[in-house]
Formats: sequence, structure tokens, C-alpha cells
Amino acid sequence: MLDLKIIPNVVSLGEIMGRFSPAGTSRIVQVDKMDISYGGAEANYAVSLATLGINASFVSRLPENQLGYAARNALRRFGVNVDDIVWGGNRLGLYFLEHGSSQLPSSVTYDRANSAIAHASPDDFDWDLIFVNKDWFHFTGITPALSDTAANVVLAACKAAHAKKIKISCDLNYRNGLWSKEKAGKVMSELMQYVYLLIANEEDAEDVFGIHPANSDVNRGQLNHDDYADVANQLVDMFGFAKVAITLRTSISASNNNWSGMLYDGKDHHFGIDYDITPIVDRVGGGDSLGAALTYALLNDYDSKSAIDFAITASALKHSLPGDFNHATLSQIQKVLNSGGTGRVQR
Repeated sequence: MLDLKIIPNVVSLGEIMGRFSPAGTSRIVQVDKMDISYGGAEANYAVSLATLGINASFVSRLPENQLGYAARNALRRFGVNVDDIVWGGNRLGLYFLEHGSSQLPSSVTYDRANSAIAHASPDDFDWDLIFVNKDWFHFTGITPALSDTAANVVLAACKAAHAKKIKISCDLNYRNGLWSKEKAGKVMSELMQYVYLLIANEEDAEDVFGIHPANSDVNRGQLNHDDYADVANQLVDMFGFAKVAITLRTSISASNNNWSGMLYDGKDHHFGIDYDITPIVDRVGGGDSLGAALTYALLNDYDSKSAIDFAITASALKHSLPGDFNHATLSQIQKVLNSGGTGRVQR
């Protein structure tokens, strides 16, 4: 377990956005006011790790205005180191979230074109300095999708981390609104040579790399463990990853999902706890919280089965919390693991 005298240092690179959302399950056309908060895949990952006690740093480029300051402060509030954020550009990316319920799915509308990070260049970041005494680097497939220059920033970061023998994780996070499958496959394939841990779902693996579980249909609630083991094997054969994690979500409705995952450690396929998440409060950031908790577990030498169980449990708790960020603490996650996930009152 964690030696409190030697706390790992993790860096994530990406975009933090302003998030606007109507209260409850209202649609945007129904309201004249919305709540604002902040989030984004890599920022969510950093907050989750900081909450678990890891020294987490977030690297990005933000506009030097009130929105940029507010986004930075949202991270600082939860213990994330923001010293390596650079300032420049004209705008903060935004997104608008309508929460789903029952058969009405959640919906996200992005307004992030020409955001500050999309116009970043490799020269904006001193990776030799940023990676001093760091143990882990994380990115997702979202940042390189923002622009060619953002993709070059990610590539430069991966090369610098790899040169320093820092372990690298990537969540594929394919977004078809940002780029084509063909371009995603080309750009992400170049980055994969540096990745130690790949995190994906079955749709990402198919969309980006053309890998598909032959006998499973997530839209019909059919999940075949053998198929997902085969997907992980194909990914390792293709790129040589040390570990592959695949999230397994069965969507019964917008309010009710089954949530689990698998970790392939190069020898065995470890399937984790399967949670029935009902009702879902907010599923945004669920995969990011799983990736962060898995990173925590691997940095602290959990065995593979314990690592994936811990990660799934942390992510299940995220589904019960509003906002992008997971505020579940280490003790809360461990209590749920010990209680079997019953949700009994804790006194």
C-alpha cells in the first residue's frame, strides 16, 4: 500500500472546459438559466487522483481572462497542482450538458472550437522541467483531436516522458464530432508506441483501430467476456501495451446502467465487480474516474484483480455525484468494497 513518505507524482495534459447544464433533467430550450461548473477528461482524472492523495498536476493552455482563472481555480480548489498551466489564446472551451432520464439519453453539445489549448504549440511547454521527479503521465484521445498542433503537443510530451522512463497511460476517448475515424487511427497509432496502459471501451477500439468484439452488442445488453478478452489481446498484439483496461457498460436506460471493467496484465484477463447503478446522478467523468483510480492502484502495487475492482468501485461512486469531478475518497471507496456496494448508511 501507499508509503506516505513517498507519494507518487502524476501529470495529465488536456483541456478543461466550462460546463453549462440545466437543473434536473430539463432541456436547454425549457430554461432561462443554467448551472456552471468546470471539467474535461484529463482535468477530471487529475482531480480524482488528488482526492485519492496523489500529487496530481494538470497541464494545459488557458486564456488569461476571468473564465481561464475560474477554470484554474476549480482545479486548485481540489488540490491539483496548476503551476505548469500556460496562458494564451482567446477563449475557454465550453460544453452544454442535458441530463437524461429513463429512455431519454443525456446529450452533450460542444462549443470548443478555437479554444486556447487547440492553438497550443510544443514550444509552449518545457517538458524536461514539467517531468522532473514525475512517475506517470496521462493523456486522452480528445486532446490530439482538437487540432494538428495540439496533437503535436501530445506527441512531444509522450516522447519526453518516454525518454525519462515515465509510465504513460492513455484513454482512447474517441469523439466523432472532433475528427474522423481514419484520422484518429493514424494519429493515435503514432502515439501508442509510448503507452504503458491503454484504457478504452469496445466502441473506441472499433472506431479508432477497427477492433470489434464479434459476439457482443452493447446496445442490446449483450456482453461476452471472451470477446473482450480477445479485444485486449488484439490491442496488445498491435501495439505492445503492458496493460489494457476495458470499461464494460450495459445501458438499460439513461437512469440505469450495469458498470464493470476488465484489466489485462499481459498474462490474465481480470474481470471486476459488476455494479447495478440506479439511479444515475451524473455519468459524465465516469471513465475518467476509473482511469484515475486504476492509476492509483497500479502505482501502489495492487494486484490486477484488486486494481480493477478498486477502479470500478471508484467510478461507480462517481455516477452518484453531480459534476465532472469524482470526490470519492480512498476510505469511501474501501468502505464500499468492504460492504459489497449496498449503499447502507454509514455512521
